[in-house]
Amino acid sequence: MSPLPGPGAATALHRAVRLVALLNLAYFGIEFAVALAIGSVSLFADSIDFLEDASVNLLIVLALGWSPVARARMGMALAVILLLPALALLWALWRKLQLPVPPAPLPLSATGLGALGVNLVCALLLVRFRAHAGSLSRAAFLSARNDALANVAIIGAGAATVLAGNAWPDLAVGIGIALLNAGSAREVWTAAHGEHRQARA
Repeated sequence: MSPLPGPGAATALHRAVRLVALLNLAYFGIEFAVALAIGSVSLFADSIDFLEDASVNLLIVLALGWSPVARARMGMALAVILLLPALALLWALWRKLQLPVPPAPLPLSATGLGALGVNLVCALLLVRFRAHAGSLSRAAFLSARNDALANVAIIGAGAATVLAGNAWPDLAVGIGIALLNAGSAREVWTAAHGEHRQARA
């Protein structure tokens, strides 16, 4: 179990995580609105991921002061939360396959670029805390890192949509986002499960 930081660092961690939660919540609203307007699966999946990240970071703020066992259990719960965007994607994917119209490429890439900026700021805020508080801060850092990677793919999907003239680049990136979150969920679950065993020993 990674130790909690000292009082000063703990205050900085709380402040960083709260700010990350607010940034994620704000951009969720923007990206979700654009996803619905242009019918983008990748933006829909990423917007749900922003909402999930806001929830994860708010839960982390609450859990940082808990006992090691309770923090490990919360880490396992967060691993399950990381899978929610994949479930949302299945619904969006089914709807898109019924009417596979490609999304407008310019709003797709522009919104992805904005999301990339938000997630790079979040990753920079969290990078120095990723080894503190075990799986909790690791979950927050992995979420921000994965989102930045996903946003690069969304920007590329906008360009690929122009070339391909169909919805498949958007669909492929949406599926990739879901797989990325599934991998992070497994990593956080493994870390939290090990912490739980160690804390109870």
